[in-house]
Parts: sequence; structure tokens; C-alpha cells
Amino acid sequence: MFTIGIDVGGTYTDLVAIGESGHTVFAKSPSTPADQSIGVMAGLEELARRLKLTREEMLGVTDRIVHGTTVATNALLERKGAEVALLTTEGHRDVIEMREGLKDNRYDLRSPPPQPLVPRERRFGVRERLKANGDIATPLDEQSLDAAIAAIRRSGATSVAVCFLHSYLNPVHEIAAVQRLARELPDVSISRSSDVLPQIKEYERVSTSIVNAYVGPVVRRYLTNLELRLAEAGYRASLFVILSHGGMAPVEEASRLAAGTVLSGPAGGMSGARRCADLLGIPDLVPFDMGGTSTDISLVAEGRASLSADGMLAGQRIALRSLDIASIAAGGGSIASVDAGKTLRVGPESAGAVPGPACYGNGGIAATVTDANVVLGYLDADAFMGGARPLDRAAAEAAIDRVAASLGLTRLEAAAGITRMINLKMADGIRLMTLRRGVDPRRFALLSFGGAAGLHAAAVARELDIKRIIVPSAASVLSAWGMLTSDLRYEMSRTHYGAGARITAGEVRELFAQLEHQAAGRLRSWFSGPMSIERSAEMRYGEQIFEIDVALDDLDWNTASLVDGIEDRFHRRHEELYTYASRGQEVVFVNARVAAVGAVSQRGKDIRPASSDAACSPRGTRQAFFGGWREIPVYSLDALRPGHTFEGPAVVEAETTTVIVDAGDRVTVNAFGWLDITLG
Repeated sequence: MFTIGIDVGGTYTDLVAIGESGHTVFAKSPSTPADQSIGVMAGLEELARRLKLTREEMLGVTDRIVHGTTVATNALLERKGAEVALLTTEGHRDVIEMREGLKDNRYDLRSPPPQPLVPRERRFGVRERLKANGDIATPLDEQSLDAAIAAIRRSGATSVAVCFLHSYLNPVHEIAAVQRLARELPDVSISRSSDVLPQIKEYERVSTSIVNAYVGPVVRRYLTNLELRLAEAGYRASLFVILSHGGMAPVEEASRLAAGTVLSGPAGGMSGARRCADLLGIPDLVPFDMGGTSTDISLVAEGRASLSADGMLAGQRIALRSLDIASIAAGGGSIASVDAGKTLRVGPESAGAVPGPACYGNGGIAATVTDANVVLGYLDADAFMGGARPLDRAAAEAAIDRVAASLGLTRLEAAAGITRMINLKMADGIRLMTLRRGVDPRRFALLSFGGAAGLHAAAVARELDIKRIIVPSAASVLSAWGMLTSDLRYEMSRTHYGAGARITAGEVRELFAQLEHQAAGRLRSWFSGPMSIERSAEMRYGEQIFEIDVALDDLDWNTASLVDGIEDRFHRRHEELYTYASRGQEVVFVNARVAAVGAVSQRGKDIRPASSDAACSPRGTRQAFFGGWREIPVYSLDALRPGHTFEGPAVVEAETTTVIVDAGDRVTVNAFGWLDITLG
């Protein structure tokens, strides 16, 4: 039996199959943005070919498919989601535009506000009101609700977000409104805020519910279509989707909480990075995932990846918990251009999968980072994708020449400038994840993965004075590989509302017991295997307006000093993040959170390295630009064995990725057959 991981990127769809023995096979297929399922099915065809099976035979002996998708992300970025209406408490329909009274650049007086996903004419108020403690102040007015539903029908909305004031404490009015909507408008998708995000803070709840309503129909349509295609191809087992918090869920749950899939693909990469940290015994890693369209950067510190509820994408606030990942518009397809002031710019526009870089020969004429790497000799035009997709060197040179002419530079100077620009941009992304958060990147190793990362990892690490780079053998498909190390996960949260300033031990136990019961019950409806519970809380000092997430596992929940223990955890976490703790100040317990985690069986946990007594020797040489044209040794990644060592400059090639090793850098092949590079 196989398990299969599928990660759809902006340029390529990556697939990994792991058999019961741990044998791993992977494949790549061009992504099909118009309908991602077409690229997925083509990728499965290629994966089956590599396994020497038909696609139907392979799917017939596959017991789990785990999928990372960019459908929700693309819908937000491209503004191609549903036509959404907002049903809210009368007088509160403009919360989505007032936001928190802040803007990205508070000193730019001319910066326009983000365009809301719901225009004002599709926001409807309903006469009802709950008090701040959840008691009903004004009952739900039926006439007002009837008028709002009629207005929604006239508006042509295909999806509705329902978000009433204080409904996180008492959802009775929201539930009644949703029941009426479902009867009156059966074809309209509905997102209820007390179901999507039952937490305090009105703007975050409204915005997240609207995002869920906006991307929900698109995600549901895609996943339903993919399930149908898989069934027609002979697949009979379950399809799971990676969510932004790094856990996976069945299609039904991913469709319900569609806003939780906006970081689906990058979350797979983080799962893979944590697995690499565990396998290697390296607790501090900077995962550096560079693909064709974007680069995702995150942090594994002390073996843990941090979760955040401060998500923002395309100007929209998404307060669901997600892995802390910075995505920047820098990839192999990033387009180089020259502005009116004769300044070279690289990105954020990308050539994507269609037409792709000029060297792809699909009609693209814009110069990209990939074209620059071809011109500099870093990419072998004849061996790209194992020779199955040769690159057009002449087209790459012509594209770079146009940039060079605009700048008055030579072809090589322009190509080197493009790679330099993209390297600086990605180094800045790592600074955002480390230095700006008080973390010194020099004590971390850089985990290089994604199809394009190996070409740039050494230069990016040098910019940050990072001395060690790890390149897994499955680097080009690590996100898909990482998905197969993910567990099932269902999260629930609830805001604590108490009359006193300090929560009591009894309230803590009751609150978490209720959440654990609900989360475990929901997970058990999907899964009957071993399950564990993770507890955390969002807390703050009394005068603060933001909370921090505090892990509460390994506490003695029966002790009388339970609250003291929780507050001590908060002080210590605050000091870790901000260098100080104010132990004399009031501590406010805001949100309780529980995750029910179902541990699925993992294959390939113990990677068996191939033994070798063969000498380490390059398979050939080629001309590449290392400060000047030099004849550089070229090594095959598949031919390298544990214990092999060599020094740069060198090029290491695999079918789907290339690694550049600079002069003075030393490469050691570790016990897993991965590259462990020490920078000179």
C-alpha cells in the first residue's frame, strides 16, 4: 500500500509516494491554475509511471492521499472568490472597513485602505443585540431578518457571512438566522462566525468569517471535483487536506473551514522541516522554500514551529491559528524589469506556470530568475527535469539581453544583477523571521528545499552569516513529503468571560474539559486511532491590547495552584519573546484553546541510507560563472553516498533541483544521503 502527498505550487505540482517498506518515489507535473485538479491527475499519471504501474493500479493500492492546495490563496490574491453578503447586527456593518483603525504604513498619509471583500451595498443589518456577557438585550427581530434575506436574494450573493455582536458567547441569534437563510436561500453558502471563530474581537471575527464565505464555495467546488476525478480513476480511500496550522483534515472539514486552507501548501513544508529537525537532531532550522512563484520562510526553534493567530493575506485579516510563515514574491519565475529611472527590479510579478520563463519555450519573453541561472551556467539547459523538458538557452539569452540593453550592461552583468537582487530579497525575508523577532540567525542552519532553493541557498546564507545548509534528497518535493508526516488535527477555542479579574482553577478545568470533549468528539467522527490532546491559552498583561499564545501541556491540572502555574508559564513566554516579564502586573486569561490530534501511521520514518565504498567523483564538468567563467565539477545527487565529501565551487544536480556550492564551501553527505554544507 502507498500513501501519497500532493503539493500544488504556482508553477509545479509535486507528488510523493511512500510504500510500506519506506521506499520513496516522487514526481513533478506543471500546475494548471485554471483547474488544479487537471495538474494533480497528470502528476498522478507520472507518479504511477515511475512506480511501473498504471494510475488505476497505483490508486487501487493507496490508502491515503494528503493534499496541499493553493485554491483559497489564489482566490484571495486574484479576487476570484464568491459574491459575499454580510449579515450583521444593525449599526455594525462598517466594522469591516473601520478594521482596527490601523494601516500597514501608518506614516503614508496617501496609502489607500484595503478593498473590503464585501461592498457596502451587500452588508445588511439585523435588529438584535446581545450584552457583553452573552445575555439577550434585544431579541432577534423577524421582520428585520426577513427584509435582510430579501435584500440578499436581490443582491445576487452566492455566499453569506453571518456575524452578530458577542455571538461568540451566545450563538442563539446566529443559529436562528442561519436556519432561516438555509430555508429561504438553499443554494447559498453560509459561514457562521460562532462556528468559524468563536472568539472575542469583533473585527477579527467578522473578517475571518467573510474570508471563509469568500473562498468557501471555490474550495468546496475544487475538492468535490478532485474527489470525483480520483474516484473515477479508481481511488477508494480517503482524501485529506493540509490546513494552515499544519494538521490535516478530511474534505468535509476543509470545505467548512476553507479560510484555514490559505497556507495549506507552505504548512506541508513546515511539517517536513520539523521532521527533518527531528531526524537530524538539529533543533534550530530556518526552512527556506523557494519555488517557481514564491518563497516561504519560517522558523523551527528548539524543535518547534510557532503558531500565530495574526494571519494576513491580500489585505484581509484571518485570525485562525496558522503556522508562522512569511511568503514573499520571489521565485524562479520572478520577472526582471527596468523602470523609468533605469533601476533593475525583480518581482513581484511572476511568469508562473503559463507561459513560464522565456527558457521554457512556451511563448514567454520576460526575463526571469530562471533565465538568469541558465545564462550563468548554473542550470544545465539540456538536463532540466532529467532531460524530459530541455530549456531554450537562446530564448533565455535574448530575454536577459533586453534587460541588459535597458541598463547599459553586458548579458553576464545583467544576469548576475538579477540573481543578486533576488538573493537580497530572500535574505530580507529571513531577517523578518529572525532578527526582527529578536532571534540571531547565525545559530540556525538553513534548510534548503523547493525546486529553486539550491541555486540560491549558499548566497542567501552568506548574506546572513549562516554557516550551515542542509539540502534533503527530496528537497524539490519536501512540502509534499512533509504532508505525509502530518497528523489529523481539530482545534477548538473559547473566550473566557468572568466577572473577576482572575480566572479560577475551577473555571480553567471546566472550560478545558468542555473544549476537550467537543474536540475529541469531532475528531472521533473522522478517526478511530490513537489521539492526544494539546492545550494552550492566549493571555496578556492587563494594560496590553494583544495576546500571546502559551502552551499549557505538562501542567498538573489537579493542583490548587493551577492558575499560578498558568500565569508563570505566561511570564516566562513573554520574557522569551520580548526579553522582560512584569510579574507584579495583572494577567488576563483571554482565550482557551484545545487541539485533538490523531496520530496517523507514518511510513519512511526510518530512512535507510545506502551504504557505499565508491569514491566521490563528479560525473563531468561544465562552464559556469563564479566571478568569471570557470570549468566546474558537476556531481549527481543520486550518485552521492553517505560519507562522501568535496569542496566548492561545484554544482550538484538531481532530476528536479540543482545546488550551487561556492568556492571554499565543504559538502558532506550525511547518513540519509542529504547534503550538509559548511560555508567557508
